[in-house]
Amino acid sequence: RSEHEMTVKAKAIVDGFYGRGPRYSYWNGCSTGGRQGLHEAQRFPGDYDGIIAGASANPRTYLNSWQLSVAQATLKDPASNIPASKYPMIHQAVVAACDGLDGVKDGLITDPTRCHFDPNVLECKGDDGPACLTAAQVTAARKVMSPLKNPHTGAEIFPGLEPGTELAWAGLAGGPEPVATALDQFKYVVFKDSNWDWRTFDLERDLATANAVDRGTVNAINPDLKGFAGHGGKLLMYHGWSDGSVAPRASVNYYNSVVKTMGGTAKTMGWIRLFMVPGMGHCGGGEGPNSFDMVTTLEEWVENGKAPDQIIATRLANGIVQRTRPLCAYPQVAVYKGTGSTDEAANFVCRAQ
Repeated sequence: RSEHEMTVKAKAIVDGFYGRGPRYSYWNGCSTGGRQGLHEAQRFPGDYDGIIAGASANPRTYLNSWQLSVAQATLKDPASNIPASKYPMIHQAVVAACDGLDGVKDGLITDPTRCHFDPNVLECKGDDGPACLTAAQVTAARKVMSPLKNPHTGAEIFPGLEPGTELAWAGLAGGPEPVATALDQFKYVVFKDSNWDWRTFDLERDLATANAVDRGTVNAINPDLKGFAGHGGKLLMYHGWSDGSVAPRASVNYYNSVVKTMGGTAKTMGWIRLFMVPGMGHCGGGEGPNSFDMVTTLEEWVENGKAPDQIIATRLANGIVQRTRPLCAYPQVAVYKGTGSTDEAANFVCRAQ
């Protein structure tokens, strides 16, 4: 509710200073800010004309439960901990296995959902070493890359990280404690106990408690956005495929739920679009082109009716352009035309796989 109250008061300040309210109102947020943007679209659909929701940390209680479950698998037993020095080795193996699936060997995995990498191929044949994983570390790596599931029904609760995220595993599995936001959420919000021990986390029991305490105030999961769409709102989502903090498929899952609930792609593409970013980390960074102008894109959509089919992303090094690549409206991906430099966006086309 705080986002809504802030919005109402901000508009009042604008009106008081300029003598009229804003002609258009926009929200631009990533991670927690992305989730807050989704809350606005769901609960206060008239607040904004356009919303940018990047790498939404959502649903929060499910995300935090997954983070704690990963911590239990990678940090609770020292034998299962994967040293940060091994992350590049794992990443190189993943890229070597899956880079060429899109027809271009450029160090990027365009669509990680097509990459079925099993860390088992890196298991040490003998003693532990810098170029292999112990059996316990293989199990831990699989946990990081696997979805959190209901122990009774097998239903997915929250997706795991994608192949290609390995360089960003330190924040999740580098220890010595779980991700601070997950730890603090359960310590101070769920249990109100600063001495709560994350090692005692029980998925079935504690997630239910977290959801009961939350009462729908943190999780932004309602896929029914007819109020937002009805007043002409536009929702622009994005997420880096190499995000090691919030599983990229969380955004895909929410987008798909909206499309299904609201009548299919043909009925929703006029007001909601998702752009997945190969090689980009959490809200930015990473090895792929990660600089792009979502704000102007949204303004053009809202104010001039120009819906984005693709957005050009750039990778810079010391201010020099190294590579450009089109980001495509999901579920399309950038496909190489077959000629020209693979570092130039003009030589790619957006196409469904």
